[in-house]
Amino acid sequence: MSFINTVSDKSATGATAALYAQMQASHGHVQNLARAFSHRPEYMDAWDTLVDAIKARMDPRRYELVTLAAALSLRSSYCALSHGEVLLRDFFTAEELRSIAVDYRHSDLLPVDIAAMDYAQTIAKDALAVTPAHIEALRTQGLTDGEISDIAAAAAARCFFSKFLDALGTHPDASFASMEPALRDRLTVGRNIEK
Repeated sequence: MSFINTVSDKSATGATAALYAQMQASHGHVQNLARAFSHRPEYMDAWDTLVDAIKARMDPRRYELVTLAAALSLRSSYCALSHGEVLLRDFFTAEELRSIAVDYRHSDLLPVDIAAMDYAQTIAKDALAVTPAHIEALRTQGLTDGEISDIAAAAAARCFFSKFLDALGTHPDASFASMEPALRDRLTVGRNIEK
């Protein structure tokens, strides 16, 4: 569900039909995010290429944590719920993840995770607010300048994706409603889940 009229399943052709088929095969339905890209599927292809390049250099857990931090700052329910699902599936219990989403600084995360999430949140809120102290905090935790660049790329990329979806009025898929209620409610920070 979006504010724009998206390409229907029946009228989808070419790259849009391929995008819908790929989503159907991998998720069992065509996600609303794919429908948001239905008029310009080449944007989705470019997005996938960018994300693959960023993720290739990053620890998967760190990528998901900094993406969650950026999504929460951007008030992107879609991205917070989506990456929350990955964190829940691969790394944390529902209670651990809810604690992180409520206040990651006082959760059981490692100091390096907290520093990375702080940096990602600052980038998403106001990249001009980043100071040398942010970089030094990351270096103090043992991160290289390349790893710091990866975090910056993940957070900056999230700004594009989250804002694109929200600018078109794209609601998170109804399937997110099945998430554990307290966690689901905490990750729904912007647009409501599709009914």
